[in-house]
Amino acid sequence: MSAGGALAQPALVARVIDVVGSGGRLMPTVSLLVVVLLAASALGAFQQYLLQRTAEGVVLTTRQLLADRLLRLPVAEYDRRRTGDLMSRVGADTTLLRATVTSGVVDVAGSAVLGIGAVVAMALVDVWLLLVTLLAVGLGLTVAVLASRGVKRASRQAQEEVGAMTAAVERALSAVRTIRASGATSREVTAVGGSARRAFEAGVRVARLESLVAPAGSIAVQGAFLAVLGVGGYRVAAGSITVASLVAFILYLFLLVMPLGHAISAYTQLQTGLGALARIQEILALAPERDEQPERAGTAAPRAGAPLLELEDVSFSYPDGTPVLRGVSFEVAAGSRVALVGPSGAGKSTILALIEGFYPVSGGALRWAGTDVRELPRAALRARLGYVEQEAPVLAGSVRDNLLLTRPDATDPELWAVLADVGLTEVVRRSPRGLDVLVGDEGVLLSGGERQRLAIARSLLARPELLLLDEPTASLDARNEGLLRETLGRAAADRALLVVAHRLSTVLDSDQIVVLDQGRVVASGTHAELVDSSPLYRELATAQLLV
Repeated sequence: MSAGGALAQPALVARVIDVVGSGGRLMPTVSLLVVVLLAASALGAFQQYLLQRTAEGVVLTTRQLLADRLLRLPVAEYDRRRTGDLMSRVGADTTLLRATVTSGVVDVAGSAVLGIGAVVAMALVDVWLLLVTLLAVGLGLTVAVLASRGVKRASRQAQEEVGAMTAAVERALSAVRTIRASGATSREVTAVGGSARRAFEAGVRVARLESLVAPAGSIAVQGAFLAVLGVGGYRVAAGSITVASLVAFILYLFLLVMPLGHAISAYTQLQTGLGALARIQEILALAPERDEQPERAGTAAPRAGAPLLELEDVSFSYPDGTPVLRGVSFEVAAGSRVALVGPSGAGKSTILALIEGFYPVSGGALRWAGTDVRELPRAALRARLGYVEQEAPVLAGSVRDNLLLTRPDATDPELWAVLADVGLTEVVRRSPRGLDVLVGDEGVLLSGGERQRLAIARSLLARPELLLLDEPTASLDARNEGLLRETLGRAAADRALLVVAHRLSTVLDSDQIVVLDQGRVVASGTHAELVDSSPLYRELATAQLLV
């Protein structure tokens, strides 16, 4: 409708000129011209609002899709990719889509409508002038298209460099205390600056290619205008067309060349947006973590006599073929307490990751209540597991936010009770905000031991059937270690525990201790049995003054 109003204006201007020449009534035509002008302007403003709103909707939908996919990718994908680059795709790349919608696809469509209408009107005025115009415009368009062919590739390279720069900044900020303490601030500033420089150079390459497009558009516009003035003046002098028709044709020419300029710019912008879109589609094309049997409503009931968890001849290798586990077998009975011990790199934490389903086993069988975990819905299985990682990650927000992560329906008394179990009550009560006290980004306002205990409290709150603990006492002092040992003892009364420990004092009273070395089970039994039968365990216990 806006384009129709714009196309009507040259005809009305020509009508005004004819009326002035013939001495007719001027006001009706002028009034109609003013009404059409105002209506076209109002419609154009409304069009821009709808366009911007649509663009924001495209960005919103894309960001939601990306966030959903990023949070559902297999854990192995996070091992291969840099966090900062993934963040850049959600932020910078999706922002480019907004410009692609506003200055790209829709502008091209709108320009096509106005351009086609202008060409039809120009044909009705004078076919010869139209041919002259199309010849000049065609030459300019050809040059512009050829100049913008490399923009898409260069734009994607620029976005890759922006992603690398974001990853470099994220890496430095996540370890800023270590960098300061190591005296490496200047080196990291140089490294980030170098990444920013590469992003700058890639952006300049895009700008160089885009700068070639503008002169092509200018040539098309100016060449067409000069040709029409020259040929049109001759045809007026020859009496082939009237002055009013020439004026109308020139106005239609402006209506053609203005959207033509927009179209050339939009084509370039579209190439830039397609580079960003390719990076977005790369992530959306990745398969999310697959639930083994999503059609099944819940995990199977335990088979009679089957252990809660069973590993039978389990092996696992990294994607590059590096073996981590070799024929690991052991069982965890319901309500029992099992410990995994051994030197660093023996594969203890990897076993917990396999139980959680972060990686598929390479060989052997991993069973829950007698059923292979590949036959169970992963979400339902994880609902029956509690997992505390070695780094004990704490999310930015409050203590309450972190606890409710596993049980959003938990009451305040339940929250205070689980905090008391891990010895955090006094820490939380120090603040007048209580459970709503902030923990800072990645729990920076808490000590290492407090973060560890908060992570354990979070898992205990979910009341899992099997609690997986990876080095639960790594950051605890002797007093809190004793308190946690008592907590784990109470927790083991109604759930099974599988604990990875370097500090053997934490697991001395375990029902079974499994000793791992170089990805194999080399011994298992109680503390007393292993001291007598396992040289490796006896060496570990002696080093910790437990023998």
